[in-house]
Amino acid sequence: MVYKVIGLMSGSSLDGLDIVYTQLDEIRGQWSFEILQAACISYSDEWTERLRHAQNLSVPDFLKLHSAYGHYLGQQVNAFIAQHELEHKVHFIASHGHTVFHDPASKTTGQIGDGAAIAALTSLPVISDLRMLDVALGGQGAPIVPVGDKLLFHLQDYCLNLGGIANITVKNGEEMLAFDVCPANQVLNTLANLLDKPHDDGGTIAASGALLGDVLEHLNKLPYYQLSAPKSLSNENVQEMMFPALLQSQHTVADMLHTVVHHIAVQVAAAVRKYPVLKEERSLLVTGGGAFNTFLVMKIQEQLAHQNVIVVVPDDKVIKFKEALVMALIGALRWREETNVYSSVTGASRDSVSGAVWMGHAY
Repeated sequence: MVYKVIGLMSGSSLDGLDIVYTQLDEIRGQWSFEILQAACISYSDEWTERLRHAQNLSVPDFLKLHSAYGHYLGQQVNAFIAQHELEHKVHFIASHGHTVFHDPASKTTGQIGDGAAIAALTSLPVISDLRMLDVALGGQGAPIVPVGDKLLFHLQDYCLNLGGIANITVKNGEEMLAFDVCPANQVLNTLANLLDKPHDDGGTIAASGALLGDVLEHLNKLPYYQLSAPKSLSNENVQEMMFPALLQSQHTVADMLHTVVHHIAVQVAAAVRKYPVLKEERSLLVTGGGAFNTFLVMKIQEQLAHQNVIVVVPDDKVIKFKEALVMALIGALRWREETNVYSSVTGASRDSVSGAVWMGHAY
């Protein structure tokens, strides 16, 4: 079977909306992909602020934002389709939305971006609300990318995504484990913003800084790192964990960036050490915006060297758009009514076929 799908992803780092148009091929249970078109649509200052503060809105204003963001997504998809002449070439859209509230303990998660609004504007079927069923089943609702790690990136033993929050998938034969490792770009970008920069390009500022031993020790002792998987982090968790120790200090931005990079590398290595793949030589695929942070990738490789783990950095399209690609796959599996979220990863009571389907046209 061949599926031509648009996948949408908006991450916690707020660097923009990722749009992927991909061809997914399934032959006797084996999946392959080709990214045919892709783009990252930067958010305007207005949208950045609206998304950043969405969790503080009243219920009526929150619902209005959910609808408005859904219409925004539909508009961006229509513009993307027109730009790349994809009319009548898209089977359906799979949209992750933007997470504004995540509290698995209360069986609650919220990703805004109304799927009905996207369907209404594009006249295409839309699959949205990809995490909700897993959370209702008692799962963490995260990470949900491991299904893509298993079906599309089966050659690597570990798949690390360095987004706003770093998460990792561990593959031991048929066994799958995945969890949020630690805060990542969300913290690095916030620190770079103090210098009026959107991010630390290549990690050059971090590389110029010095290690703050006491800060590193404090960060590495945070209670989250004592928890066993499955576990996940929310944006609020990141702010509570990291920002008081950093933003209320008198340290230079360069030194703080340098220290946070070390912290991320240490925690990635700790995750690999705690959940080893039983092979003599193993590989770790690195994607997400942090894969372009040369200093960060170098420090991760240094930390992993003595564990015989080789860091693999793929081509730019996969680095940038892997999560949107996997959203497309999750949508295709939902369309086929096949498992797309693993309980072994999230801790839910069972696997699930997750996602709400909105038909964009009448029959």
